[in-house]
Amino acid sequence: RLEMQNFGVKVCVIEPGYFKTMITNVENLEKNFYASWEKLPAEIKESYGESYLRDFVSMLKVLQKGYNTNLSLVTNCMEHALTSLHPRSRYSAGWDAKLLYLPLSYLPSALSDAL
Repeated sequence: RLEMQNFGVKVCVIEPGYFKTMITNVENLEKNFYASWEKLPAEIKESYGESYLRDFVSMLKVLQKGYNTNLSLVTNCMEHALTSLHPRSRYSAGWDAKLLYLPLSYLPSALSDAL
C-alpha cells in the first residue's frame, strides 16, 4: 500500500471476515485437501498423521456455521473505497472481522498466537 503511494496510487485494503463463497465451500475444500493429502510423500503423512487431516476438516465444518451470507457487506466496502473522496486505508467487512480479527491484530503476537 505504501509503496504505491509514490506513484500517486491510493491503495485500500479490504479485510473481509468469513463469508460464504465458492472459496469457503466445505465440500470443495474437503475434496481438495484429501486430493492434496494423497499426493504427499509418506514421510510427511506420517509426521502429521491421518487424524490431523480429519480434525482439520471437522474444524472447517464447524466454522461453516459462522458463515456470513451477506456479501453486500464486502461490496459496500469496495464501493466506498472506489467512490469516496477520502477513502479509508483499511476496511473490515463482517462482524467477525470487526470484533475478532481487527482487535487481534493490535495484540502482541505471542498473545494473539495463544488465542
